[in-house]
Order: sequence, then structure tokens, then C-alpha cells
Amino acid sequence: MQVTRTSKLTGVTRTIDLPITEEQLINYGRGALIQDALWNLTSSQREFFMTGVTEEEWGQFVATSEDDDHDVADEPDLGNSFTKHEDNYYDEN
Repeated sequence: MQVTRTSKLTGVTRTIDLPITEEQLINYGRGALIQDALWNLTSSQREFFMTGVTEEEWGQFVATSEDDDHDVADEPDLGNSFTKHEDNYYDEN
């Protein structure tokens, strides 16, 4: 079945042929969990079905996010200072 989705990450619209039946769509529409209703799809295919995000996009997004996380030490100090007292944090400002 041809499924068209717009990626929630990039906004790109794609159509992919997924091996799903009308019965599976009905079950999903009635509230079955996607992994139960569309049991024969890979996790990447289910992700595309739900969000329009392809495996390639996800890989690019994750790679970019991980690279960005390494730059956190270079970010300016915004003056936030919190003190932990027992299990609570208090803003000293």
C-alpha cells in the first residue's frame, strides 16, 4: 500500500510502499498498538508510518544532535546557580 507522509523533522513529503493491509489499518484505527496492528513492519517503517521520518533522516538528525551535545562546554555561562539541599534544588539568585 502506498503511504504518503510529511517528515516531522524536515517537512519533506515522501510516498513509500509499505506491506500493510486494509484490515491492519482498521485495527490500528480502532486503537491497536502500532507494533500489534502493523506487526510485519520494521521499526523504521513504523516510524515512517507515524511521523514521516525515514531511517536516513533519523540517522542524520541523531548524528547532528550528538555532535551538538559535545559543544555544550563552549556555551556561555548564563549565571544560573542552584544549590542542592537534601533532595531539592534552590535558585541562589
